[in-house]
Amino acid sequence: MKLADLPDIDFVDIDATEVEESLFNAYTAITGRTLKQADPIRLFILFIADIIIRLLNKINDTGKQNLYKYSRGDNLDNLAANAWITRIPASAATTTMQVTLSGERSAETVIPAGTRISPESNIYFATDTALIIPAGETTGTVAATCLTVGTAGNNYNAGEIDQVVDPVPYVASMVNLTKSEGGADAESDDALRERIWEAPEALSVAGPEGAYKAKTKAINSAIVDVDVYSPSAGVVQITPLLTDGTIPETELLAEVEAALSAKEVRPLTDNVVAAAPTAVSYDVDATYYIDADVDATAVQTNVADAVAAYTAWQRAALGRDINPSRLIQMLMSVSGVKRVDVTAPVFTEVARTEVALADNVSVTMAGSESE
Repeated sequence: MKLADLPDIDFVDIDATEVEESLFNAYTAITGRTLKQADPIRLFILFIADIIIRLLNKINDTGKQNLYKYSRGDNLDNLAANAWITRIPASAATTTMQVTLSGERSAETVIPAGTRISPESNIYFATDTALIIPAGETTGTVAATCLTVGTAGNNYNAGEIDQVVDPVPYVASMVNLTKSEGGADAESDDALRERIWEAPEALSVAGPEGAYKAKTKAINSAIVDVDVYSPSAGVVQITPLLTDGTIPETELLAEVEAALSAKEVRPLTDNVVAAAPTAVSYDVDATYYIDADVDATAVQTNVADAVAAYTAWQRAALGRDINPSRLIQMLMSVSGVKRVDVTAPVFTEVARTEVALADNVSVTMAGSESE
């Protein structure tokens, strides 16, 4: 059973009408009076009823905070502790820097840990460790981490982080060799809730698919989906997908591979390999007609939102087939849309390690029609 399939429950009855009726009936039974609509006592009882309804809602919400499906914030963190899980904190982007000296030296050159390099004025990366370039050599590489936690340091392409903030003697240049990535906000309640539900999978030491998925999602809060399969004997291929359909690159794949290759994580015979998903591009080409008596501007806005929701849905998971029926359904659910003609996309199967990403999107209102 999926967590979302659990039935909704209430701990107390919070029907406002029933609360009000019970108070009026109790007053009439005690006093023998039937209250008129404008009676001040009636208004006072309605005020008391409102307080009781608020308390009942609070009681109901308090009860639900003991359940994975409804819990949030610190309450969810405490429930997660029961499964030996903690919320993934915000992380900073990382990259690999290449340091080039101005020339060969007869002595070693030390680039201190914490040396800052920047792609722009308000973002800084700092070297994780000291880099020692031996005598006679002119280049070396060192890992660097963004000093701003979160997504701010992501997506700087190779060569873009090149402004040395803390000059080091004999160093001519420092530049990133890999695209910066891995920066993410703290894990959301929904993501943590899903990991709690999947926690039993991670208890296995036999290396099943579910265990690898659970352990991969725990590496970085930006990982939203994972595919695990064995292309050959002894090889386990991990394919992670990042938030909003982002394809992971060198830095994050290396992080995943290192985390899952630890001896206390993988079975001894498993060789773990992290690979990026393959993007499958598609176009959206649709025409829609609206009812004659609706606000066309409002419909256009809502249609644009529906198309954005569709493309977000397509890229939110690996192996999700490109499905035009879903697009039609979402467009037809917009109030005021009468009919829809979809030329693209056409139904396309997407493999387990692939993700569908929209390329060209064109959605046109062709006019209005009467019934």
